[in-house]
Amino acid sequence: MKVFLYFQGQSLIRKSGIGRALLLQSKALKSAGIEITLDIRDQFDIGHVNTLWPKSHKIERFIKKQNIPLVVHGHSIFSDMKNSFRCWRILSIFYKASIKKCFKYADVIITPTEYSKKVIESYKCVKCKVYDVSNGIDLKEYRRDQEKIDLFKTCFNIAEGQKVVIGIGLPIERKGILEFFRIAQEFKDVTFIWFGDMAKITLPHKINHAIKKRPRNVIMPGYIDNDILKGALQYASCFLFPTKEETEGIVVLEALASYTPMLISNIPTYKEWLTDGKDCYKANSIMEFITKLKFILTHDNSEIVKNGYEVVKERSIDKIGQKLKKIYEEVYNEKKKNN
Repeated sequence: MKVFLYFQGQSLIRKSGIGRALLLQSKALKSAGIEITLDIRDQFDIGHVNTLWPKSHKIERFIKKQNIPLVVHGHSIFSDMKNSFRCWRILSIFYKASIKKCFKYADVIITPTEYSKKVIESYKCVKCKVYDVSNGIDLKEYRRDQEKIDLFKTCFNIAEGQKVVIGIGLPIERKGILEFFRIAQEFKDVTFIWFGDMAKITLPHKINHAIKKRPRNVIMPGYIDNDILKGALQYASCFLFPTKEETEGIVVLEALASYTPMLISNIPTYKEWLTDGKDCYKANSIMEFITKLKFILTHDNSEIVKNGYEVVKERSIDKIGQKLKKIYEEVYNEKKKNN
């Protein structure tokens, strides 16, 4: 079986979770013995479209005309646009329309979590079956590596024993950047680092102003996706993620795989598979974030991170590859039977 993977604007999405999904999907499918192509001109048995934008519609129509089974990936839901970019209210009108159009063509839809599955199934435009399959994680990439930790410490001039809290993602309100700054104000002796950036012109004035006036103990090095980031995850005292909406959050999987104590928002996305006080910590408010972070920084979290790793093991790319393969075979055989 050969699968065509489509991600529109790969250079633009490179810094986002969807950009990471391309690499993870490719690895997962190869681990399951499935041949992939990124070229629409090739011969293939399954089309798998990951981006839900205008050019994606054309790709979907082409695949349907060839009578090839079409899998559409629900990395995004309607509410993802809220509190994100400049003029998000206007953009969300076109965003929703584009998602609806892409979902309409699908033979099946895959989305990362049970939560996003339920959300997508509630859309009137969706008439096909929806599966929840994690984005997955390459566990061996996040094995403890002292060289990567030392590289991170050298890069950021981190003293021995210095407490570091990190956040990862686009610096937008939905991801919790404002909460990250507010929490950092209460921990002046702790270094906070937010990895991720966006062009200033795309961000609302409120966010640009907050970034400019951020607490002195917050470092924003921009987008880094290499051994330095892996070293940061492995060294950090806590991964702080006060996000307001996610379909999964690949960075959460990366933190779990790195044995990093994790403090996240108590949102529906994480209700089904992460448990507060067992494999992570969850908070509902700024004050709860502050209280729990104080606890994390002063207590042993070894049992929490050990349990967290057991959770992420179930989302290893080899297991995800087998799940995707099963779905492909099902939709392929269904299409063949109908023909």
